[in-house]
Amino acid sequence: MKIQTHLYLISAQATPNLTPALDKTLTPKRIIFLVSPDMQKNAQWLEQTLKPRGIKITYWEIAHAFDIEYLQHRIMELLEAETDQSKSIALNATGGTKPMSIAAYEVFRAYDLPIFYIHPEHDRLIWLHPREQPAIELADRIRLEAFLQAHGAQVQSIERNPVASKPHEATRKIIQGIHHYTKALGTINWLASTARNSLVSKPLDQKQRGQKELTELINLFTETGLIHLVGHRIHFHDEESRFYVNGGWIEGYVFSLITKMRSRHPEIQDVARSINVLRSTTRGEVPNEIDIALLVNNRLCIIECKTRKWQGASTGANAIYRLETLKDLLGGLQAKAMLISYVDLPKYDKQRADDLNIQICAGTGILNLRSQLEKWIG
Repeated sequence: MKIQTHLYLISAQATPNLTPALDKTLTPKRIIFLVSPDMQKNAQWLEQTLKPRGIKITYWEIAHAFDIEYLQHRIMELLEAETDQSKSIALNATGGTKPMSIAAYEVFRAYDLPIFYIHPEHDRLIWLHPREQPAIELADRIRLEAFLQAHGAQVQSIERNPVASKPHEATRKIIQGIHHYTKALGTINWLASTARNSLVSKPLDQKQRGQKELTELINLFTETGLIHLVGHRIHFHDEESRFYVNGGWIEGYVFSLITKMRSRHPEIQDVARSINVLRSTTRGEVPNEIDIALLVNNRLCIIECKTRKWQGASTGANAIYRLETLKDLLGGLQAKAMLISYVDLPKYDKQRADDLNIQICAGTGILNLRSQLEKWIG
């Protein structure tokens, strides 16, 4: 018989409380949040995700999250208040502080009530009491919007459609000509950035007009219908074309690879690109953009795509620290991040990324991007 009520211990890690709530074999009618004052916001984010799905949410507030004796008393008060439903209530012992988890476990054991734990890496529900029940492989049902909302980020826009197929040939030639086009790509990126509002670039100077590789790139994008030259200025067909020329092509390429991989990797439950979110903070809402995000066995994976030159000691560091921050804030402890760059990174930036457990695929490494993505996702 399905257990009708769950007790969740609220912490900064939303995923262990989100996944069992959305698994059809486990979804309760009601969830009680054991929540301390500093976790009220996190509880509200989770409630905003679960309540629209027909789950009733109630709060059982605690004043101290580290006093085991006090916590045991509060949890016993809860179970006594739940006398009519106490035989149909289970504890998710995964979240909260260590004292919250210990106190709740001991009280539920004393009352002979079911207790489960969510394995953080294997996405599996394990019964701690009674132990003879088999583990449950949690369903990968969560979509990016719900996952991000539970972590305090409201999705403002998201794109799941692939980039138009016509530019793919240009992308393939740019990838294969990585040694040939690196310098010219920086120039065309800059020209595209000058057309942000008008869709018309600044004029190519005499030196730029004499660059063979830049001329080849312009011809390549002209053949796809993204741009055309009028005099010495690049005219972009629309904002989507300007974005594509300005480095969006690599985002489209990576998104296309991952989309094709889904047929062989069913664990990829959702993938999207060009995601804009508003993240709630103590200072208000902060906008963030994610190039590509995917959920793999209920674990968030974030990818940043770059075609820029890494000039100056801080440019690579800024990109890496930004990725680390977004990974932790939007995905919790089990989230992963990757930086994909057409231009190779300095050794000290690669070491910095390694120290922060951020995967790098840069320079000629993108020639083997598919295999690197499969290894990273797996």
